Amino acid sequence: MTSVERTGVIDAPRDLVWAALAEFEAISAWAPDVDHSCLMTTQPDGVGATRRIQTARATIVETVTTWDPPGTLAYRITGLPPVLRDVTNTWRLTPSGDSTTVSLVTSIDAGPRPPQQLIARLAAKRFAAASERMIDGLARHLATTNGVAS
Repeated sequence: MTSVERTGVIDAPRDLVWAALAEFEAISAWAPDVDHSCLMTTQPDGVGATRRIQTARATIVETVTTWDPPGTLAYRITGLPPVLRDVTNTWRLTPSGDSTTVSLVTSIDAGPRPPQQLIARLAAKRFAAASERMIDGLARHLATTNGVAS
């Protein structure tokens, strides 16, 4: 298993940051790499909620595995190349005064053999860059929609 973590500080209270993440189907409103997103379940939130996202020519499905408001949201990502056996994103929100420290950990299982682990490490670099863009996009979205500084 390979993991990569990216962290940022968003100038908004944790409840506002959580509210944006908890609007699970609306990731396309703030994640710059997501062209379209929609729910695939009638359940809009909580463990089991599932969304489909379109990013460039790829369609990815994300299913919530942890829903612990207002601190932790985790989801399993499917629809990636088969060599990436299991990929999970975990968001952790920690209050820091009037701001929120946002941590996004991506865990990647591509298998135990050295070539598979190399693939996981290479994928981790791409996921790390995407995580940075998502954290920045979330900060910009909150600054725009809630009138807070970014």
